[in-house]
Amino acid sequence: MAGSHETDKNIEIWNVKKLIKALDVARGNGTSIISLIIPPRDQVSRVAKMLGHEYASASNIKSRVNRQYVLAAITSAQQKLKQPINASLYLCDNKFHTDVLNELLESDDKFGFIVMDGHGTLFGTLSGNSRKVLHKFSVDLPNKHGRGGQSAPRFTRLRMEKRHNYVCKTAELATQFFINPTTRQPNVSGLIIAGSADFKTELSQADMFDQRLQAKILKVVDVSYGGENGFNQAIEISAEVLSNVKFIQEKKLIGKYFEEISQDTGKYVFSVDDTMAALEMGAVETLIVWENLDVNRYVLKNSATGETMVKHFNKAQEADKSNFQDKATSAELEVVDNTLLLD
Repeated sequence: MAGSHETDKNIEIWNVKKLIKALDVARGNGTSIISLIIPPRDQVSRVAKMLGHEYASASNIKSRVNRQYVLAAITSAQQKLKQPINASLYLCDNKFHTDVLNELLESDDKFGFIVMDGHGTLFGTLSGNSRKVLHKFSVDLPNKHGRGGQSAPRFTRLRMEKRHNYVCKTAELATQFFINPTTRQPNVSGLIIAGSADFKTELSQADMFDQRLQAKILKVVDVSYGGENGFNQAIEISAEVLSNVKFIQEKKLIGKYFEEISQDTGKYVFSVDDTMAALEMGAVETLIVWENLDVNRYVLKNSATGETMVKHFNKAQEADKSNFQDKATSAELEVVDNTLLLD
C-alpha cells in the first residue's frame, strides 16, 4: 500500500509540474493574465475585498469574456491552493508568475550531512534527488608522530589544542548552516555525521555541538574519504535511513534496471515503441519514465487505404514530413489524434 501511495503521489506531482510548465509558457495580450498568491495567515475576506476593487478596475477591459475568465481563475486559485505559501503576490502581466509554485514541489525532507576527517570538513544537504554542497574548508593538523624528548608534551598539547579548535569550528559552522536564524530551529529533517578516525564521534558527542542538532542526528557513519567523495559515500551508507528520499529510491530503481541488463535476463526493454508493446501485452512490472520526455502519440490514418496506425514521434521526428507518408505507397497519413505520450 505504501508503494502504491508513493506512486500516486509522484504521478500527482508530475501532473502539477506539467500544469505549471504549461502556465510558464502561456502568454496573454497586455495584462490579461493574473497571478494571485495568498500567504497562509492572510484573510481571505481581505483578498476578496481587494478583488472587488480590482473587478471595478477590470471594467476597462473591453472583452467581457476575458474579464470573466480572470475572475474565475482567481476564484479557482483561492479554492484549490492546499499547501501554504509564505509569500503574497497580485500581479497583472502578460504571463503567469509561477516561481513560488515550483518551490512547493521541492521535497519537504531535507537532510544535512557533515563529512569530517583529518584534512577538512564538508557541509551538504540531500533533498529529493538533489545533493548540494553548502561549504567546505581544509585544516592542517599535526600528526601524532612528533618530536621526542622534552618537547614531546608541548607538541602533544599543541596538537590537541588544534584538534579542539577544529572541532569547535565545525560545530559553529554546523549551527550556521543547519539552524534557521529566524525560527532558531533546525532547517533539516535529519542529520548524518560521517568521517574517518574519531572526528565524527568526537563532534557528535562534543558539548559545543548544538543540542538542537544533536537531537536531529540519524546516524554516525564511517567513510573512507573526505570531501565530496566522502559525501557520496555517506549518502550510500545512509541509504536505509534515507530510504524515503527520492534520490535513493531512484538510484535503487536504476540500479536494478542495469543489473537486469548486465545479467542479460531478458526481463527489460527500452525505447518508446518496445516499452509500449510490452505495456499492451501486460508484461510490465516496473515502468521508468523521464518526467521531461517530449514524445507525442499520433493516431494516423492512411488516406488511400483507410488503415489507422499509432506512431510515437519526438520534436525532430515531427518536423520530418516523411514520417507522415506511407513508405510503400507514398500516400499521406492524416493525423486523427495527437496527444503527449505521458498523458
